[in-house]
Amino acid sequence: MRRHQKKKVSTRDYRRTTCRMCASSKLYPFLSLGSMPIPNGFLEKSDLKKEELHYPLKVCVCESCWLVQLTHTIPAEIMFKNYLYVPSVSKTMVDHFQKMAADIISTMNPRKNDLVIDIGSNDGTLLSFFKKKHLNVLGIDPAENLAKESNKRGIKTIPGYFNEDMAVMVREKYGLAKVITATNVVAHIDDLHSVMKGIKKLLHPVGLFVMEAPYLIDLLDNNEFDTIYHEHLSYISIRPLMKLFEKYNLKIVDIKKQSVHGGTVRIFTAHVDSEYKIHPRVEKFVSEENLKKLHLRSTYDEFARRVKVIRRDLLHFLKRIKKEGRSIIGYGASAKGNVLTNYCNISTDILDYIVDSTPYKQEKYTPGTHIPIYSETEVITNTADYALLLSWNFAKEIIEKNKEFRERGGQFIITIPYLKII
Repeated sequence: MRRHQKKKVSTRDYRRTTCRMCASSKLYPFLSLGSMPIPNGFLEKSDLKKEELHYPLKVCVCESCWLVQLTHTIPAEIMFKNYLYVPSVSKTMVDHFQKMAADIISTMNPRKNDLVIDIGSNDGTLLSFFKKKHLNVLGIDPAENLAKESNKRGIKTIPGYFNEDMAVMVREKYGLAKVITATNVVAHIDDLHSVMKGIKKLLHPVGLFVMEAPYLIDLLDNNEFDTIYHEHLSYISIRPLMKLFEKYNLKIVDIKKQSVHGGTVRIFTAHVDSEYKIHPRVEKFVSEENLKKLHLRSTYDEFARRVKVIRRDLLHFLKRIKKEGRSIIGYGASAKGNVLTNYCNISTDILDYIVDSTPYKQEKYTPGTHIPIYSETEVITNTADYALLLSWNFAKEIIEKNKEFRERGGQFIITIPYLKII
């Protein structure tokens, strides 16, 4: 296997000693995925000979509030200043955001020109659907490259991190928001309390804060260990969130399960004194978490055991088919794919290359494993026997648009929730 230059950051650096939600020191570590580069830190060819920083990737659970979280917090500016993931290249995500906007609008029936704010707005895909309904929209995102592109598309976007200070500035300039959304972003933020203070100050008295995040139960049930990476500081379940919201006089009024990203929850939150009634679904989610024993160490220990089995079985299969002379490529230069390849030590000795639909990533190399990334057209022009699906959350979309690959005998390898060949 080709050896890459890597520099490990001391395990003492960025280590958390208390829970980011309740400040308890009762943190129980249950899984280590080793030392890894930033999963979205794609490289130029000129970077390959340089030393690459690797950070500890370990998970623990707080035995006071039972929030699952990383043991180390990497500074946000390392991960988000120049960000390469955009949802607009995925039909799955575009359709999802269109339906999400429609769901929110039908729930609260906002008036023309009401303000909608999206925290972590990325390329403005979600906000574009609110704008089409004649609502005022404002994005907030720390990625300078994405904020610039969004503004070019006509989606007003402020480059920066959402916190209490940002909320005050936005309120003074734009007024209160009838809708605040945050999709796959709250779990990325270290200072959850500053975020909640900001939401409290910026949300209109009859407004809704609607967040989405991958759901912890799905992560555990479906062995989605590759969803664990440095950007995802927290792994969301309902009971810890309820305690956090209550602290700031906010209440969860509804929860809707979504299939995207391997299992996501859409959580509707309002001011405690608002007229929104709490839907019975909220209590059902709490009851389900109790049944799943999210308050026991053994639940997390068993998950860690299954992760090791997946790694063992996948490597055994890949090495066997390579020994038989078969060719394997990767499909999807995703952050979760980079977690998988680094954790399993999969590099160019196993994968010839990876294809991806995102122009920003093409002609770059994966962090840590340094596998070249090409356009999806390579699947058509070059023959490969197998494609390791590194973006399994878009499996249906990817498989459907690669009928030619399958018709000529190509097969997809899927690892989550278990190893299977399609």
